[in-house]
Amino acid sequence: MLRTSAFALGLAIVSSSCTQPGQSTAGLSPDGAIGITAGISPAGAFQVVIRHRGKTLVAPSPAGIMLADRPFRALAETARETIVPATGCTGERVSARETVQNGRQLILETSACNDGAAFRLVAPARPGADPWRIAGESTRFVTARNDACLGVRHAKFFNSHEGDYRPVRLQGLKHDDLLDLPLTCATGTAGETYALTESNIEHYAAAYLTGTAAGDGVSVRLTPRADDDRLAVVLPAEQQVTTPWRIVMIADRPEQLVENRMVQRLAAPSRIADTTWIKPGKAAWGWWSGLLAPDIPNAGHNMATYRRYIDFAGRMGLRYYVIDQGWASRPTGEGQPADVLTPSDGIDVPQLVEYARRRGVRIWLWTDWKSLDGRLDAVLAQWQAWGVAGMKVDFIYRQDQAVVGFYHRLLATAARHRVLVNIHAAFVPRGLETTYPNFLTQEGVMGNEYNRWSRKVTAGYDVRAAYTRATIGPMDYTPGGFRNVTPAAFSPQAPAPEVMTTRAHQLALFVLYPSPLTSLADAPVAYRTADGRWAPGVSFLRMVPTTWDETRGIAGSLGQWIAVTRRKGSRWYLGAITDGTARTVSLPLGFLGSGRWTVRAWADGASPTSIDERTGEVNAGGRLSVTLAANGGAAFMFEQR
Repeated sequence: MLRTSAFALGLAIVSSSCTQPGQSTAGLSPDGAIGITAGISPAGAFQVVIRHRGKTLVAPSPAGIMLADRPFRALAETARETIVPATGCTGERVSARETVQNGRQLILETSACNDGAAFRLVAPARPGADPWRIAGESTRFVTARNDACLGVRHAKFFNSHEGDYRPVRLQGLKHDDLLDLPLTCATGTAGETYALTESNIEHYAAAYLTGTAAGDGVSVRLTPRADDDRLAVVLPAEQQVTTPWRIVMIADRPEQLVENRMVQRLAAPSRIADTTWIKPGKAAWGWWSGLLAPDIPNAGHNMATYRRYIDFAGRMGLRYYVIDQGWASRPTGEGQPADVLTPSDGIDVPQLVEYARRRGVRIWLWTDWKSLDGRLDAVLAQWQAWGVAGMKVDFIYRQDQAVVGFYHRLLATAARHRVLVNIHAAFVPRGLETTYPNFLTQEGVMGNEYNRWSRKVTAGYDVRAAYTRATIGPMDYTPGGFRNVTPAAFSPQAPAPEVMTTRAHQLALFVLYPSPLTSLADAPVAYRTADGRWAPGVSFLRMVPTTWDETRGIAGSLGQWIAVTRRKGSRWYLGAITDGTARTVSLPLGFLGSGRWTVRAWADGASPTSIDERTGEVNAGGRLSVTLAANGGAAFMFEQR
């Protein structure tokens, strides 16, 4: 089953140099592999070109802000400055001005890093002028290639940002498509792969991607405002307009995209001075399983059931227990915002907090976002007084300018009260976890919950999510479903939902998907055998970390299978999964450095629920041959001898 020779198993201006108007110079990444050229097109608009290893990846592409009232006219370049947009990146700031009397200024900033290129637009403040009214952007990513991509299509702007990253072709996209971020594409040149996304969003609307009328790439489409769908952004003229960084993550092989940190690198730096109180960890969670607790009479949203889950968290060594929807009173009826300052009858939050504390566990509480409307400080002050560790904020479904502002207010207020945050029905990551480190995880992903009511979360979907959503930031997928069945035997159900992947596949997701707060999907009873022992695979769940010191994508085939390894301290963990096709894969062990290593493996067994667990030795620099069952996977832990 496993075969080796030894084992079967902030922005700073650093210089200033003006050039002649219209002159364009290329910025190169520190390793010289990636270049971004910015200049003014013959039509008088900004444009960028991105190259990878000497070849054009993104052809000349416009970059511009579309004002609703008085559009920018023909621009002429006035100055260039060399900047350091982020650690390990080089860049330029290109200034231009309209070629009319009293013409307005527009600035394009670029960033060239070893793992991608990016650009953003800045419109300086205009004190005394009319407010900025932005209808959209003219920004596009142009290519003559018909690249094979993975993307999520949405039917409308108001959505949960949950969907399958399905195969699409660039030239098959429509100009009215709404593609969520990222869009991951293969160029067809060896393993060259790129992903389009954005970072560092504030006072602005989040973007989708759409096809172009010419079928030559994708366009940026800003989310319209809820109060006026003709506009995307409205700001006072006294405020500078800064778009998010438009990012092209680039890799020589698709699995290497999981190593990419451009979203985090280009995000605004941390605004929390003291982060010692911010603790990542795994959590028990009851919503997915239906708060199953066979040993508790009338199990559900009551103190006895919550204590049962807290006991489980303590015995598993989990740091947290997430109490989901149902704990708070609803004075105006079901379906209306809850009163998250008043627990339901019989629920005593401070008592639960103390009960958990004595077992080494802390409590998170769920809330819908409308319950916080207008009283963020009051709610968070009360929760802090109760001793609550974190909040799970749900049902947002939007990414317009107003909601982006809400994210910033929520995260900043939570930080003042030392409360951790997880946002659900959320837009996908745009680097806010860097700016507010108390933002541990978020949804914006179709996770294990969909097994309760659909057949959408397949092994193939899990693989595609690893090449797409998992590359841009934390994702609250909630892995760890232990009722494993074949797709043929699967039936959506709740409570006690099943998953269409093997148990080893579920274990591997703890390595593949980043999430500093990782909630175990299943109920306590699912992690025990009938005779009360820990179930096969629990040993891995108890030891796997949720934050990492180093990440490597080591092998895979886009959309078919993937293997990722991550280091915590001196240990390496490896996760590999496949789609519905069984396959034997060869995994390079060069990431281990040197010497001999002890390896523990949790691999596919004879049935979806069985685990082939064994221990052996491997040589650094060798290879590990692993057989993955259909819908299967494998998880490993390496320690140097």
